[in-house]
Amino acid sequence: MYNLIIQPTADKAFIKLAKKDKEQLQRINKKIEQILEDPYRFKPMKFPLDGCRRVHIGSYVILYEIDESNSTVTILNYDHHDNIYIK
Repeated sequence: MYNLIIQPTADKAFIKLAKKDKEQLQRINKKIEQILEDPYRFKPMKFPLDGCRRVHIGSYVILYEIDESNSTVTILNYDHHDNIYIK
């Protein structure tokens, strides 16, 4: 199993979500568990986000990267599909 790092951008979104939509936060937690068990399970991104992977949760996306040398998964961002792909 991989270790988890959450970047401040994603952490801020999760904190906000905890106040607004607890059910969505539970779905996110389940997806993060799946990511940590098998991070290569979800789709790799293409340029300009190569090196990252993504998983959809409804209309939202978790963007993450894998660091094999440290056995870590870093959650980079969580946002609406339309916003993730323009950053």
